Amino acid sequence: MTTTTFDPDTFKATTRDQWQDAADAWHRWGGFVGDWLHEATEEMFDQARLATGSHVLDIAAGAGEQSLRAARRVGPTGRVLATDIAPELLHRCAEDARREGLAQVEVLELDGEAAASLPPASFDAAVSRVGLIYFPDRAGALRGIRSALRTGGRFAAVVYSTPEANEFFSVPVRIIRARAGLPAPGPGLPGPFSLGGPGVLEAALEDAGYDDVEVRAVASPVRLASATECVRFQQESFGALHQMMRGLEPAAREDVWAEVTEALREFEGPSGFVGPCEMLVGSGAAGA
Repeated sequence: MTTTTFDPDTFKATTRDQWQDAADAWHRWGGFVGDWLHEATEEMFDQARLATGSHVLDIAAGAGEQSLRAARRVGPTGRVLATDIAPELLHRCAEDARREGLAQVEVLELDGEAAASLPPASFDAAVSRVGLIYFPDRAGALRGIRSALRTGGRFAAVVYSTPEANEFFSVPVRIIRARAGLPAPGPGLPGPFSLGGPGVLEAALEDAGYDDVEVRAVASPVRLASATECVRFQQESFGALHQMMRGLEPAAREDVWAEVTEALREFEGPSGFVGPCEMLVGSGAAGA
């Protein structure tokens, strides 16, 4: 097993490059992702108390499917600032907002750990869908987001729960980790399941100074035509898996994907592929 030293700067630079390259594919999959995570996203909006006229900060917004959905919810008197580390993703968000006439959507290239650079107390709510898990300085990011919220404003995030409840993702992670000789991530390091353990998300929010913390599990099965289609989705859209395979030769990567496809066939049935997935939606309020 290979021992590696985690370098947050390298991790973020690699992540940015991968999302720059994957922007088109992620945008193409946006409708599917919106359907897949519909219930979790609505729960995130509910916990963040999004309402007509709300000013909303979206952290790690990606191509902005949920940003536009938030904009429809807050209406023309509201505002949604979509931020991300990858400008190619934000470009697609801005174009989609323009096509829909959602003038209340703005975009800003911003590292999610740099929310403290935004004007203090300038947002009623903040959200992040499957982004917080990949921040090396998660505690600093949470404090920065809190500083951008007005007193009583809420931050809500969607994250994966445990590997056992998310086999559509954890099975590929396990196979890739074994083939690439990677150790399991240490406590506190970024990764897909880094906030999924019992009480972990609650503790992260409370330690960052949030009040009135709540967390709810939301079943979010991944429904596609086949395991092959699920692997295509992951190949095109899951930067975390590509990060793990960056040390493998191209031929070895192809072998890994073939093994992943075969393993995921376990979840094929008469209605197609139904991959086990459970999200956690957690939130807290910014105190005085």
